[in-house]
Amino acid sequence: MKRLAELALAAALAGLLSAPGAAQGRLSLLDQGEYICALPGDATGSAWIEQSGRDFAITGGSSYRAARGGGTYLMEGKKVTFTRGPMRGMKFMRLGSGMLQEIARDGKLGRLRCHRAGPTRD
Repeated sequence: MKRLAELALAAALAGLLSAPGAAQGRLSLLDQGEYICALPGDATGSAWIEQSGRDFAITGGSSYRAARGGGTYLMEGKKVTFTRGPMRGMKFMRLGSGMLQEIARDGKLGRLRCHRAGPTRD
């Protein structure tokens, strides 16, 4: 009987630790506006090299618009995951107000950064 109680307790603790709320941060939203994406340059040229076709706009709620269409994203704590649309699967880390850095497939921060450039253009 004691062994059964220990197993039940272990299962309950494992369930709590694997719950989405325990593993992630609070849900929130990005600031609305146009985001311009760029890679860092070098000392011999521009400080930033804009990446055409990578820009997007946060349009309201958890929606975005990109050159190839719109979609949705999910922001948990500082992690932003694009869940639908042309940017589906892309992940970013929010560095500060209006600044995002791409998370590479290996989970490390990548070189691409996107910053909020201003309000959305209609």
